[in-house]
Amino acid sequence: MNAKGLTTPKEKVQELQEKLGHAAKENSKRKFHALYDKIHRWDVLCEAWKRVKANKGAAGVDAVTLADIEEQGETSFLKACERELKEGNYYPQPVRRHFIPKKDGKLRPLGIPTVRDRVIQMATKLVIEPIFEADFEEVSYGFRPKRSAKGALERIRKACNRKGNWVVDVDIQGYFDNINQEKLMKLIQMRINDRRILKLIRKWLQAGVMEEGNVKRSDLGTPQGGVISPLLANIYLHYFDRLWEKHGSGLGELTRYADDFVVVCKTKKDAEHAYELIRRIMERLELTLHPTKTRIVGLWTGDEGFDFLGMHHRKTKAETSQGKVYYTTQQWLTKKAEERIRGVVKNRLAPPSMRSRSFAEQVEWLNPKIQGWRNYYYTNYSQKRLAKLDWYILQRLTRWYAKKRQRRRWMSSLSEVKYIANMYGLKTLL
Repeated sequence: MNAKGLTTPKEKVQELQEKLGHAAKENSKRKFHALYDKIHRWDVLCEAWKRVKANKGAAGVDAVTLADIEEQGETSFLKACERELKEGNYYPQPVRRHFIPKKDGKLRPLGIPTVRDRVIQMATKLVIEPIFEADFEEVSYGFRPKRSAKGALERIRKACNRKGNWVVDVDIQGYFDNINQEKLMKLIQMRINDRRILKLIRKWLQAGVMEEGNVKRSDLGTPQGGVISPLLANIYLHYFDRLWEKHGSGLGELTRYADDFVVVCKTKKDAEHAYELIRRIMERLELTLHPTKTRIVGLWTGDEGFDFLGMHHRKTKAETSQGKVYYTTQQWLTKKAEERIRGVVKNRLAPPSMRSRSFAEQVEWLNPKIQGWRNYYYTNYSQKRLAKLDWYILQRLTRWYAKKRQRRRWMSSLSEVKYIANMYGLKTLL
């Protein structure tokens, strides 16, 4: 409650979500009919705008930025969204195709919806997510409220330590691009019977992608980059989670983070059966397992490990205080994660245009990044690698400083940079 005794939009939305979540939990067969009017509720639209703004992000095909909307007036923008939804005149625009270069030289396609479409998708997500959350299984961690990658990593570590010596490491080929839209709509209809909401979701699925001035539409896939996409992706794979719990839970322990998942098994035979069951369920969903990236990994000798969510998992020998040898699961950041961190630091400090920045500015930019990496990647087994990355950051900072000061040899500036970095409070990974 604020000073006037009124509830804030955030509190009102939370109250609505609790009611919907509770109703869905009470009756797992219940279908929700009257939800559309809640999407254009003023408090829901205000909270949706607040969240979209916090996520930042670029403009869509209409070139309208978040800053443009703030300048023109947030209230009038939200009133226009409310009016379009109420009158049934809302039509999404195609998403803007944007390519991000990958390490292997390939390009990862991303779709950027317009700010208006992001706000309306967020409002829809705020209303329907609690209903599906009531159904989702414990095994699923990706893009869910109060669940995280850290939780998934801890679940895997414990499963491996409970005699989990074989792992089915699964990669679905082009998951987001190959979701069958008709099957997805049927899965949504198991819970939502409001025709206007179903129509809204269908519009987003069919909005298409703007690429080089042409709009491409497909009856497969969900719009990657859309606010609603992770929820739709989870709804689709919830079918897999349910079938796994029914037929596969005796074979091994599943941990899923969006379209990435592993199954930890006790024996090789269980792992092979698990692989076959996963393949059969994926066939039902019209999805394909990546032929080379999906594999069975034997952990028990300590010779093999697997990468999952930026961490490498491997069993290694350890000794009790009585000298008894046992195997324990260790986790440390992957080579790919190390390379990504180095890339981020280099891209910031190497360009000549960065020489005009002050030392304080560079530290201010680096510190939140370093803190985030430390929070995620720090384990007792990551220390050696993190120490190397700390040295890399210091070295890059010294090279940048030497060039800024027009010095030919960067090593001679090292002690000076250490002193200044300490003075400005540069954080470390260790």
